[in-house]
Amino acid sequence: MSLHLAQFAYTNRLRRLPPEHKLGFAIALFILGYMAPPPLQWLITLWVGVWIVVYGGMPLPLYGKLLSLPLGFALLSLPPLVLSGVSLSQIGEIQEDIWQGFALGGFYLYISQQGVQQAGEILSRAIALTSCLYFILLTIPLIELLRLLQNLKCPPLILDLLLLMYRFIFLLMDTANALFLAQNARFGYRSFNTSLRSLGLLITQLLHRTLENYRASVLGLQSRGFNGEFRVLHQRRYSPSLRYSIEAILGLILIILATLKQ
Repeated sequence: MSLHLAQFAYTNRLRRLPPEHKLGFAIALFILGYMAPPPLQWLITLWVGVWIVVYGGMPLPLYGKLLSLPLGFALLSLPPLVLSGVSLSQIGEIQEDIWQGFALGGFYLYISQQGVQQAGEILSRAIALTSCLYFILLTIPLIELLRLLQNLKCPPLILDLLLLMYRFIFLLMDTANALFLAQNARFGYRSFNTSLRSLGLLITQLLHRTLENYRASVLGLQSRGFNGEFRVLHQRRYSPSLRYSIEAILGLILIILATLKQ
């Protein structure tokens, strides 16, 4: 999936738009998504989805899988906010906050109305902000993003680390996928015990091959006269779209006005 995301960043329909416009739009939506109430946050999520799926051309099932990842993590973190418990003698103090509950021994477990409200706010904010980050990831290639950060006077060390991390993430994913396919072809995951053993071998080999790839990259950079700073070629021209610019500005203004009225 990571390779498909990188390919989409270079082939999406919004590719010819200036990257600084897309980055500014995503940052503005990110800030508004943090400040806006939950209904507007869901609206931001839907609007960003329109930009990515309809305007950008990403298949809806693939984008749904991407959103399901943060949604799953968020849902796993919500039960501690929703569920609460007190002793039976303290039920009167939290009566107004009880939505549903039952007695268990000397305690009373219940679903908190305030907790449900907080969980809904956290969930809507997490999905809205993640969708804004997805917009950057899926419409702006890393090389262009690094160029923008360089123009903003970002330290070269941070840019080099971002580039190396980006490269090694794909190397790590490709190596792990190749090892998993090889083990699965030899029935390495046919039972629970063999699955644990295969998983341990996969992690060991993954660490070993990652270190080998790192040494090979270091030797390759030294042989090419690496002077401590990566340089990338950039020759692409962009064409701003008046229609997209007007839609983005009007949408941001409407969200700002709706947020101020809350």
